[in-house]
Amino acid sequence: MLNKKRVYDLEVADKKVLVRCDFNVPMKDGAITDDRRIISALETITYLIDHDAKVILMSHLGRPDKKYDPEFSMKPIAKRLSELLKKEVPLAEDENVVGEHAKELVSNMKKGDVILLENVRFVKGETKNDLEFAKALASLADLYVNDAFGTAHRAHSSTAGVAQFLPSAMGFLIEKEVSVMGKALANPDRPFVAILGGSKVSDKISVIENLLDKVDTLVIGGAMAFTFAKAIGTKVGISKVKEDRTWGEDKVEVAASLLERAKEKRVRLILPLDYHVTTEFSDATESFITDDANIPDGYMGLDIGDKTIQEFEAVLKNAKTVVWNGPMGVFEMDKYAVGTKAVAEILSHLDAVTIVGGGDSAAAVEKLGYADSITHISTGGGASLEFLEGKVLPGIDAISDR
Repeated sequence: MLNKKRVYDLEVADKKVLVRCDFNVPMKDGAITDDRRIISALETITYLIDHDAKVILMSHLGRPDKKYDPEFSMKPIAKRLSELLKKEVPLAEDENVVGEHAKELVSNMKKGDVILLENVRFVKGETKNDLEFAKALASLADLYVNDAFGTAHRAHSSTAGVAQFLPSAMGFLIEKEVSVMGKALANPDRPFVAILGGSKVSDKISVIENLLDKVDTLVIGGAMAFTFAKAIGTKVGISKVKEDRTWGEDKVEVAASLLERAKEKRVRLILPLDYHVTTEFSDATESFITDDANIPDGYMGLDIGDKTIQEFEAVLKNAKTVVWNGPMGVFEMDKYAVGTKAVAEILSHLDAVTIVGGGDSAAAVEKLGYADSITHISTGGGASLEFLEGKVLPGIDAISDR
């Protein structure tokens, strides 16, 4: 995967360079509430400007219904890019993305100019990797750079398809994501500890299977811990696996087999020792922390308890590489965000390579102000998970080999 061309392998001077970015930023009332993804793309964009390229940017935003919808227009992104780059970044306002306005703007570009195309998901074929749309995008440019790690696990027209029609390379953001996480998986400083949380054990089974061949210790929290708890006969009360609301015996059996595999591979697999429990999925009902890992009948676990936090800290303090993906509890409720916050704080003080996957764990680290103390915070939740699974990411696989 690393034997791919980088942006600096391309001769970009006076060339039209189409760049797939991940500008899928949170919005409220038409305003950007968090511009970190835009800022993450600036290194590649400014490199191309400084090397006299004509820069054509594209991205998706939100989930429009495969047709033009002004609510999902890239206008606010173009405005923010203009502010950050201190130069005008005009938006090609074509409802079909590659239309007359886009072609006109491209034909008038000078060295160092930047334009932004409309939301690629306005086109029905984008998410189906429609090659006609990919060809239309490619027709605007001489070269293609993919710098959208957040969508690298999707084979879409603007990620994988367009690379079939243009010489291509990865941008600095994707290069960093792949190199930092790649080294952690291939040649980690040890002890290597992985922390997995979140609600869906089904999302993490392949990750666990892959990590059992690499880590020294695997720490499991979040609602997925209940599947493992049930597998070893611990009482889970009315705690449920979120995606199916019932205990699928297959998942419990899978958890049991993973516990067995961990033993065989001499990987220490650590489950919570206690839980913060309540009777309803609400922060308004009375709650308490259990004495041990057993949850009483009629109660559900919504966070890890104090003993668990101490145990996790003891395990992590000597680690030299840590990968964390998924919250330890219901992070959306302050009352049950204690475990997630504690893990974020512990990681911030470690003398180790610390990598945080996207999603809630990344949000926790950033919200609490620990981002600068973490080695790497991934910009892609789903993409980082699939990378940890050992999967080939189509958006990166499609890039030209060196």
